[in-house]
Amino acid sequence: MACRPERRGRAKRRPVKAAVIVCEDTVDGGLFESIKRRNQIALDQDCDYLIYEIDTLGGELSAAYNIWEHFMHEINPRAHTVAYVSKKAISAGALISVACEDIIMREKTRIGDCAPILLGGTLEGTEREKIESDTRAAFSSSAEANNYPEALLKAMVTQQIKVYKIKNVKTGKGEFFESARMPTDANEYDLDTKELIVDDDELLTLTASEAFEYGVARAQVKDRAGALEFLAQRDGVTFAGEPMVLETLWSEEMVRWLNSPAVMAVLVMLALLGVYIEFNTPGVGLPGLVAVLCFATIIGSKYLVGLANWVEVAFFVVGILLLLVEFFVLPGFGLAGISGIICILAGLFGMLVKNPPDRLPWPHTPLDWQLFTNGVLGLSLGFVGFVVLAWVLSKYLPRIQFLSGLILVPVAATQRGTMRVSMTTPPESQTAGIKVGDAGRVVSTLRPTGKAEFGDAIVDVVAEAEFLDRGTTVEIIEIHGNRVVVKRQRTEGRQ
Repeated sequence: MACRPERRGRAKRRPVKAAVIVCEDTVDGGLFESIKRRNQIALDQDCDYLIYEIDTLGGELSAAYNIWEHFMHEINPRAHTVAYVSKKAISAGALISVACEDIIMREKTRIGDCAPILLGGTLEGTEREKIESDTRAAFSSSAEANNYPEALLKAMVTQQIKVYKIKNVKTGKGEFFESARMPTDANEYDLDTKELIVDDDELLTLTASEAFEYGVARAQVKDRAGALEFLAQRDGVTFAGEPMVLETLWSEEMVRWLNSPAVMAVLVMLALLGVYIEFNTPGVGLPGLVAVLCFATIIGSKYLVGLANWVEVAFFVVGILLLLVEFFVLPGFGLAGISGIICILAGLFGMLVKNPPDRLPWPHTPLDWQLFTNGVLGLSLGFVGFVVLAWVLSKYLPRIQFLSGLILVPVAATQRGTMRVSMTTPPESQTAGIKVGDAGRVVSTLRPTGKAEFGDAIVDVVAEAEFLDRGTTVEIIEIHGNRVVVKRQRTEGRQ
């Protein structure tokens, strides 16, 4: 085990407790919430050392910022934080690691490459520099607070930074300088033997041995036990037994999975498809249930990672209620339906930006825009998928014998002004002409949808603003596309 003796913590006379907090896979809002929960558990158990076992290729920069701020301002003052890189700490993983007071790397691991990228697009010019400058500042703050070489950390973020290693004549140690900030005193630095570490067309990524050599890592070890042994020797402490290991819960992993753009796109597609099929079939059935479950999953997952607050949830629920009123109470499609759609869209888009309930959900920072853009991409993919599948279903599903009952065939007008309506149980698969004013009899309770008989035809109908029992006499008052709207016939009470 190799180690650097110059950084030492406070000597402790009593045995100290340690907790290992596993941080794997994508860095996202779900991981941030999980880390906060596990940190609190460790602190409640009076743990002195919090060791974050990191293995990630990165993720959401906004989530990494939240974790960085959580470490720097809330956890570091209360416990000794250590980033133990078990395999890789790339991109957002590097930002999390440098927020810890120590970095210890397992042999043959790597750290670095934290240049911001945009899912489904590119960052260029001023937009890139706005995000990079803020990220560089975070790395610089970490370097100052935790004694890491600042020039190397900044080279992990920006490609245009060239870094040299120059020997300090007085101390005999190498120090790192950006090309724009090179020392000029030949009596203090050996300027003739400077070594180029990072060129201006490279993003810095270090192996464990390089990170240890350059002072980014305090030690390179063989395993977790080696990391604990190094800390015990350097800080002069004794750990009280094996450290507790805190991993993510299955529910937390589920929430993280549900909030990924790909899964969110699928949920949106299924929800819209369920609504489409439900509006084109009589009664309330499986498609409607699927839509409700998908929407509930979307809202719940956003709420659990802090992207949805009560205002956005309220907007969404009100939108759903308005659509139900439009569908079941008010024939046709008017103000209630339009308002419902607007409320649903406002709720969904509000969940793409993290904001308190009293502030307008609109992106303000480059990171907010990045998170918002990724969310819009997921919603857009879901909507495109819905449009494609809806077209396929409307075109081909009625032709498939055992599935044709799932979609109502659109109504076609005849030369006499009557409408031909598809029937769920037509006599010998024939259709019959019906028109506004025709009287018939309810053959299955309208709740408010069901079936009514008009002559020899049994037609799927919707009652106007009430439930009608079987045997009630009704008349057709409107025909809207594939919706036949009926009401109780006025003479019903006198028969």
